[in-house]
Amino acid sequence: MKELGLGLLIIGLISLALPLINPNVHYVFLTWIEQWGPTVAWGIRGGITLVGLVLWLGLRNRD
Repeated sequence: MKELGLGLLIIGLISLALPLINPNVHYVFLTWIEQWGPTVAWGIRGGITLVGLVLWLGLRNRD
């Protein structure tokens, strides 16, 4: 579960950074998020990042 949290955190951070780095490029794996508009897309990106962070930090000390 800790690895899932870390994976979601990394994917969320990448999805947050890519539109800011080059906003004119449409990335294939992020186009489904853009279908609901920019506000919802940023909410989904932030939610994925937040869930990943909570899972990773919450399960970090467990083996």
